[in-house]
Amino acid sequence: MKNRTLYAILMFVCIVGFWLFENFYTPATYSKPNGSETNIVEANLLPRSTTGEIVEHSFYTLSYSEPHEQAEWVTYTLKQEHLTHDDRERPYFIEDPKVSTKSADWRNYRGSGYDRGHLLPAGDRRFSEQAYNETFYTSNISPQDKDFNAGIWNRLEQQVRYWCKKYGELFVVTGGVLEDGLPQIGDEDVDVPRVYYKIVMKGSGDNTKVLAFLIPAEESQKPLQDFLVSVDEVEKRTGINFFERQPNAWQSRIESKVDAEGWKF
Repeated sequence: MKNRTLYAILMFVCIVGFWLFENFYTPATYSKPNGSETNIVEANLLPRSTTGEIVEHSFYTLSYSEPHEQAEWVTYTLKQEHLTHDDRERPYFIEDPKVSTKSADWRNYRGSGYDRGHLLPAGDRRFSEQAYNETFYTSNISPQDKDFNAGIWNRLEQQVRYWCKKYGELFVVTGGVLEDGLPQIGDEDVDVPRVYYKIVMKGSGDNTKVLAFLIPAEESQKPLQDFLVSVDEVEKRTGINFFERQPNAWQSRIESKVDAEGWKF
């Protein structure tokens, strides 16, 4: 009888311990402020922040929207040497310690039916443990339909990697279209975007080429080319000036049209 009681107590303690660990333990940070590894986006490429909450991590930069509990944009450079297949242990999703209001707790997503969809893909940052882990800040995720996340959104991410292998360094900015009246999940009312965008740039000066995509947040078998739009169209939908630090003539030439010439799909 004593052994049975002791066993029951131990089982209860283990269950409570696992529950507490699952619900309350997370590491404080993945960043190494004094680390030597960095891959910061050049200042002249940063989009305008409509919120004033710009956060720089070692390997990407974002603008956080507290009302929507996610980034309005995440921007980063992708280089050929980044495209490794290093085997990384998947870390916890944790709140971003650099967001002044704290980013949304990952538990908002639990039971919601939505994936914790990366904006900067973890697969683009396998070359470094710190770079990989930083993609698991909740400031870098957004609620995404599972089939969309694993389907057309993943296809676009793979396409960007293909372009990087073929053409070299790319500049990427991506996020959900954050607007009024979106569905929400969790205790913190994390907004669920109905549309996502991605802007990809290669080259520089007169050789600059830019593609912009607007994709409804649902799975589609349509070719990626069907979702091409002008940068102006993305700016109109999001209210973000993505290349405000570029000369006006450059913006007029690049942002007003869809030009897929020189991009192999």
